[in-house]
Amino acid sequence: MRAEPPGPQHEWLDAAAGPVVRPYTVTGGRVRPPVDGFDLVAFVLTTPGADPAAVPGLQPEHRRLAELARRPVAVADLAADLDLAVGVVRVLLGDLLARGLVTVRRPAAAHLPDDNILKAVVSGLRAL
Repeated sequence: MRAEPPGPQHEWLDAAAGPVVRPYTVTGGRVRPPVDGFDLVAFVLTTPGADPAAVPGLQPEHRRLAELARRPVAVADLAADLDLAVGVVRVLLGDLLARGLVTVRRPAAAHLPDDNILKAVVSGLRAL
């Protein structure tokens, strides 16, 4: 009889092959979210009072995303936390957004310095 290694076990992982469930399975074969795309640095927040566990048809990944987004978190961070491709996370977040379970705050547009300032910096760097 073989003892199981310590730590959490998951039936969808295989030490030799990696995850058994492929990303396209998680998204149902979809590659684009059902709503507008998400910027990598957009902040996601679970809608106050939303209960993803009570919504039928959500996958465990949906529920985990909603759990992680109880505090504002960037899309890129969610992908890293779930160890999923950003494209997969965008599709799953699109599902949650379409059902009103999360809100997305896009980052404010950055104001870039004047072109003359950038040219002066480049010239200064070249002079070094």
